[in-house]
Amino acid sequence: MSDSPPAPKTAAQMIVGYFRDFGVLKETGREYWGIQIINFLDCTFYFAMLTIVTLFLSHDLGMSDERAGYAVAVFTSAVTLLLTFSGAMTDWMGIKLSLRVALSGSLVLRALIVFVGITPSLPHRGWIAAVLLVLTAPFMAGIQTIFQAATQRYTTKRSRSAGFNLWYLFMNIGAAAGGAAVDIVRLELKIGNVHIFTLGVITAVLCLLVGEAMLHREEQLRDPGEEPEPAPPKKEKRSPWQIFVSVISERAFFRLLVLIALILGVRAVYTYLYLLMPKYWERTIGPTAAIGVLNMINPIGIVVGIILFIPLANKFKVYSLLVYGAMVSAFSLFPMAVPWQWYGTDIARAHYIMAILCMIIVTVGEVLWSPKLYEYTAAIAPKGQEGTYLGLSMIPWFLAKTLVSAFSGHMLTLWSPEKVSVNGTEIPLQEAMIHDQVPYWHSPAAMWLWLGVYAMVGCILAALLRGWLTKGARWKSEPPAEAAAA
Repeated sequence: MSDSPPAPKTAAQMIVGYFRDFGVLKETGREYWGIQIINFLDCTFYFAMLTIVTLFLSHDLGMSDERAGYAVAVFTSAVTLLLTFSGAMTDWMGIKLSLRVALSGSLVLRALIVFVGITPSLPHRGWIAAVLLVLTAPFMAGIQTIFQAATQRYTTKRSRSAGFNLWYLFMNIGAAAGGAAVDIVRLELKIGNVHIFTLGVITAVLCLLVGEAMLHREEQLRDPGEEPEPAPPKKEKRSPWQIFVSVISERAFFRLLVLIALILGVRAVYTYLYLLMPKYWERTIGPTAAIGVLNMINPIGIVVGIILFIPLANKFKVYSLLVYGAMVSAFSLFPMAVPWQWYGTDIARAHYIMAILCMIIVTVGEVLWSPKLYEYTAAIAPKGQEGTYLGLSMIPWFLAKTLVSAFSGHMLTLWSPEKVSVNGTEIPLQEAMIHDQVPYWHSPAAMWLWLGVYAMVGCILAALLRGWLTKGARWKSEPPAEAAAA
């Protein structure tokens, strides 16, 4: 008998194995598949809504770019903060009751937003819609928590990895469908942005029906003969203040904060996709801009990219992929910083080329660096505190969403307004750009240049500080399938 190690798998074998692993999901019941149907339907609305929310508040309801940005800042920040508490609520109420509450609340509030949007005589309807949007935050946070808890609950230990992989795939397929829905509503049906919320009412009703039809049990799904996991050993209880003091006194925590600060500009790129780009595309390409199709590039690319990247995932050092992948994402803004004339004389075509290049590059970068942030965080965390540090790694996403949302309207007003003043006359931005009446440093290109430089400088500093930022890290290699599941 030979003791030689087995030959390494080829890339094709690893990709085929990835899909073959989904075969274990036949062990799951209808509850798991019901949750994934709801996941797809809800994500279709959620990502469509994110794409048009600032356009809806400004174009349909008359809010300024700045005020629309403030409203979205409060909404996105509230969703992120409430995720901290929604898990406890799901555990307390159970998955089925939690789903009923979250979907029913969302249904009512979405219907009220539709009413506001189709009632032009209603006073202060911009602010009313903004308040209703913020009120949806706890229900949206609850739905996200339910998806994760239910995927855990309705899979066995053997099928859990594949279950979460499929949940992630359904989410991104829903995101792509949401992009298609935006263009169907705006360009094919030629109806107002408010009807994305009409779509939300329809998806909420369908989700409630699926939940009632397919979710009947609450207990943890187990393999035949699978024993319940033993209860974790009791630990000495510490107050939140004691935990906080303990964490901030560690050098590893300070290193994590420094890295978070350095990559904040890169993390913000993903908020530009729904805060800046929809209005930017509409004002440079024109009112018929296919903003939904452009936003479909990222989720479709993520699904394809992760699958193709599985064979290479563990062939590179974690920190190298984190930093250089982040650089790729930062670089994605520079194609839009080039004066549009460089791409040809047709301004709409030129900006489509810019947009497609940007979306492809940012997607490649996300596949490379985003999963590695969590692996880096777990590697530098003191033993036994990995969960705490992984929670802290969400700080850049929260900060990016909050800060970019708050300043997005000001950036649009400064660099990409709906109209510009030329010789005392207000004319559309696109028309002024065609006639070369907008100086570069007051054009949308300058906005992307500054944002790209800010993101790239942080990545370069992170590369230069590699030795210090990885000091004491405990790296471990994982089989590619497990790494993808993580």
